[in-house]
Amino acid sequence: METNNKNISILIVDDEPDIREILQFNLQNEGYDIDLAESSEQAAKMLTPKHRLILLDVMMGGISGFKFADQLRKDGNNIPIIFLTAKDTENDMLTGFSIGGDDYISKPFSIKEVVARVRSVLKRAENQSNAAHKNLLTVNNLEIDFDTKTVTVDKEVVELTKTEFNILVLLVQNTGRIFSRTDILDKAWKDDGIVLERTVDVHIARLRKKIGTYGDYIVNRTGYGYTFNLQNK
Repeated sequence: METNNKNISILIVDDEPDIREILQFNLQNEGYDIDLAESSEQAAKMLTPKHRLILLDVMMGGISGFKFADQLRKDGNNIPIIFLTAKDTENDMLTGFSIGGDDYISKPFSIKEVVARVRSVLKRAENQSNAAHKNLLTVNNLEIDFDTKTVTVDKEVVELTKTEFNILVLLVQNTGRIFSRTDILDKAWKDDGIVLERTVDVHIARLRKKIGTYGDYIVNRTGYGYTFNLQNK
């Protein structure tokens, strides 16, 4: 048992008793403090600030997992959420990320995979919380410093133009959300005059090259636009 997880509380929300039981057993063995809910309605009553993560089933009677997560985000609750679902289509994954999900695990799942994803999401949330106090935004070894307007990859400074910096911030701050070229023009160029949509592709191509392996996380969804997708690698 990993005692360093002892004070980390996780809320598991699933309408299948067997799923709740196996997740509870294995995550408790990892040292986590586990609470269980069989519906979104019950979870809404149980959720407290002590909880650090929600494992949330998508397909449930009553309020679905997607609707529950969407309401939490609208209420300003940014607790990390990992969706659990038997559905495994790209559209479902995009829906989960677009409403603020942090990860997406398809059923049937490997317990080792669930434990690894839980650790990863909790670690990322901790890094973001620590960085917030320093006015930083981090994704693994990619760090954006808002005070100095600099970006580092593996502790090496990356020279970005103002527009490239704005595009990167927009995408990383909204991980999983898809932005059309028009959205990016409006938000990253601001008052820089008339700019063609094709210019967005050029700038993103340059940005991808400059940030190295992290450029692979900037994904073009044909017909929709660009997103920063942490599951792309």
